[in-house]
Amino acid sequence: MSSLSDDRLAACFKAFAHPARLAILRELADNDRRCCGDIVGMLPLAQSTVSQHLHILREAGLIRGEIDGRRSCYCLDGEAVRAFMEGSAALFALLGETEEKCATGPAPVASAGASATAGLEVAEAGR
Repeated sequence: MSSLSDDRLAACFKAFAHPARLAILRELADNDRRCCGDIVGMLPLAQSTVSQHLHILREAGLIRGEIDGRRSCYCLDGEAVRAFMEGSAALFALLGETEEKCATGPAPVASAGASATAGLEVAEAGR
């Protein structure tokens, strides 16, 4: 699939799974670097909430943070974003292949009553 581990891929998907984090990622994609105060100013969220979202993005490896005097500033980690794109593309390609394998029609599934009856017939035959 890709060199990105499943744990890392899952952490990235989690990071993408909130509208505030998507907004932060878009802001960082449009700008080389943004400080926490700038990010807080663009979102209708408390500073502590924004900091938690930034923490999740950092833990996933999608952004990098650095201290600039008294401010924390952030930027996208382009290499990590590309690795996520490649890993997720490989996963979705694999899932797409699986869908095509099932496109020939699902295996017949016995109804609940039929499977219960079949089980009784086997039990009766064993007596």
